[in-house]
Amino acid sequence: MTKLIQSLMYGLNLGSIYALTALGYTMVYGIIRMINFAHGDFIMVGGFTLFYVIPVMSYFGLPLWFAVVAAIGVCILVGVLTEQIAYKPVRGQGPTTALITALGMSLVLENGALVVFGSAPRNVPPMFNLPTINFLGAGIPGQTILTLIIGLVVMGVLTLFIRYTKLGKAMRAVPEDKVASTLVGINVNKIITTTFAIGAGLAAIASMMYTTSYVSIKNELGISLGLKAFVAAVLGGIGSIPGAMIGGLLLGIVEILVKVYMLPGTYEAVTYLILIFVLLVKPTGLLGKVISEKV
Repeated sequence: MTKLIQSLMYGLNLGSIYALTALGYTMVYGIIRMINFAHGDFIMVGGFTLFYVIPVMSYFGLPLWFAVVAAIGVCILVGVLTEQIAYKPVRGQGPTTALITALGMSLVLENGALVVFGSAPRNVPPMFNLPTINFLGAGIPGQTILTLIIGLVVMGVLTLFIRYTKLGKAMRAVPEDKVASTLVGINVNKIITTTFAIGAGLAAIASMMYTTSYVSIKNELGISLGLKAFVAAVLGGIGSIPGAMIGGLLLGIVEILVKVYMLPGTYEAVTYLILIFVLLVKPTGLLGKVISEKV
């Protein structure tokens, strides 16, 4: 029972990272029906920002978690520039062009990080020093509980933002009918850019959660974490914010349980088998909806 409780807590922790990353995919897809494969690389950018900014915070005697603010700012800047420079010019040229552009931007960011930072892994200094908590005989690191709480709070706040704020309602209106949204005074381009900015900000928070639990980062982090988050988004129903949350949490739990109770090296295969199974059995995911297009 102790082993199971620890596994579930670690699974929820990993799942909350996947869920926050999947939210970035889901928000962009919900607005412009495009898979932003460069989104995972925003997390890599946030991780390297934390690596360089945390020592600066320490030098000036400031709380180390202030570095997250810098990471959010850098990730938002990279996200907005990516949308304006790469995605906006090809927005009306079909899904294939957008997909190839997204893959190209992912490679640009990954290889750009390789040139700037090198291929050696970097260990991000710890931002939190929390004690281990005993729960039903299981020792749970305080960092694990903290990152889980942060993930759940951020996901809850985002849900309320999308549902009840004026900007959130505009973000829901744009994918329904861009022409009608423009007629009622919604600036569609501004909404799309704002969506990319929010998604990139979430990626920065996800990078903080990841480095708190797993410490090491490298230029290839974005593609590996991004693919897992993409599976989570498809599992929950890409385009559905609650679906991204549920898909991420479920995928994290499944991965940890496979590592603990099955062959540890098989969890990657299980992850992508889940993707294949979902696409074959329920392509819309757990909470996704079939989208009909006007012709």
